[in-house]
Amino acid sequence: MEAKRLLRSRTDRVIAGVCGGLGAYFNIDPVIIRILWLLALFGYGAGLLAYLICWLVIPEQTPDV
Repeated sequence: MEAKRLLRSRTDRVIAGVCGGLGAYFNIDPVIIRILWLLALFGYGAGLLAYLICWLVIPEQTPDV
C-alpha cells in the first residue's frame, strides 16, 4: 500500500496548486479550502503568509508521463 503524500496539484490550481493539493490529500473539495484560506486572509491576516510558506514547503506533483 502506497503512503499518501501531500503535494501541490498540477491540474487543480488557481495560483500555485496548494489548495488543490490539500483538497486531494484530505479528500475534500478544494473550493472549501480556498474559502477557508480567504477567511484566514481577511479575518486574521495570516492567510497570505501561510499560503506562501505552503507554496515553498509543499513539493509539486510530478507530471504524469
